[in-house]
Amino acid sequence: MHAGSDALQALFISDLHLAEERPDTTAAFLAFLAGPARGVPALYILGDLFEYWAGDDDGDAPLNRRVADALRELAASGSRICFIAGNRDFLLGEAYAAQAGMHLLPDPCLLRIGTREILLSHGDALCVDDVAYQSYRRQVRDPAWQAAFLARPLAERKAFIDSLRSRSEAAKQEKAMAIMDVSAPAVDALLREHGYPTLIHGHTHRPARHQHRVDGRACERWVLADWHGTAPYLAFDGERFSTHEFLP
Repeated sequence: MHAGSDALQALFISDLHLAEERPDTTAAFLAFLAGPARGVPALYILGDLFEYWAGDDDGDAPLNRRVADALRELAASGSRICFIAGNRDFLLGEAYAAQAGMHLLPDPCLLRIGTREILLSHGDALCVDDVAYQSYRRQVRDPAWQAAFLARPLAERKAFIDSLRSRSEAAKQEKAMAIMDVSAPAVDALLREHGYPTLIHGHTHRPARHQHRVDGRACERWVLADWHGTAPYLAFDGERFSTHEFLP
């Protein structure tokens, strides 16, 4: 376990996939915010906080409101909460971020924390071998598509997302596991572009620490774990990273 929140600079989490039908994971998240995250200067949420997001006008739904209230309470205690959109909640915008006391970050986002240059990403943009997914990603990340989609009634948007989730799960069963992971050349290119930082991402649900050698430079890549009723997180004390799993 870490030595205490006063020694930490930042915590990193992703892929919680919060949903009404997963109350144990919601309970774990609320306990995490009141426990390990309390007193830490910064919390970075690297996408897929929610299983799906139909638009900020759904921010008063019971689950969404509970999450926003808990995040805002943590922010009010002095922690900076930053969010990068995932492939499930890419429509989460400024209105809900303000409701939750979060700051929205671009993907990727390069930061300096303690002694490290750290590059944050959700990670789905690195899965370039999944050509069908990347085509879909380009479509739904287009501002014009998003504006048109958000102009539709909320109930219609939710019905469309439910249908899309079903098709996505079916499509996954037919895909080779390898193409749903990040591409090594894409990772190397991203590290090169940003000056060989430490990369932290989620999305793949394959938590691990990887070492890359790019142009003769040693680089570190951390893949965050997804959540299933417990709270796995990556901690950084300004010099070193450590993985933890909080059991509420």
